[in-house]
Amino acid sequence: MTHLPTARAKLCLPHLNRAMQEAAITTRKRRAAFLAQLAHESVELVHFEELASGDDYEGRKDLGNIHKGDGRRYKGRGPIQLTGRNNYRAAGKALHIDLENHPKRAAAVDVGFRTAGWFWTSRKLNHYADLGNFREITRRINGGYNGLAHRQMYYRRALKVLA
Repeated sequence: MTHLPTARAKLCLPHLNRAMQEAAITTRKRRAAFLAQLAHESVELVHFEELASGDDYEGRKDLGNIHKGDGRRYKGRGPIQLTGRNNYRAAGKALHIDLENHPKRAAAVDVGFRTAGWFWTSRKLNHYADLGNFREITRRINGGYNGLAHRQMYYRRALKVLA
């Protein structure tokens, strides 16, 4: 992540390492895939809150956004951009943090990396990383292939650095 300021890297590193350990992201392929996805989603760990308003998620029942204001309230946060009331509730339950009532906590560095690890394991992404199926990891995180070439660039870079 060539644009990540040193001070930000130092702040993030212990939390990133903890999250990877908790989520069994311990092999070269797993780490490379995880780091690549996070680098893309958070603009190299700089943005832990989606820049868009969240209005596009308003009324999205598939995300659990059933109350007025849920789109903004549960917009993407953390380095993997956790999105939607359902994900905030499930991540919070798994991590023993009340994210549904305190969604902005997901943007904090200590919590954000843990939600990313939770998301990763809840979607069984280590399995796809082990297979080298980076496209499927992208689809499961993004819902499609937005930014695939950019994500793949980070993946190749991470594989080289982690060699």
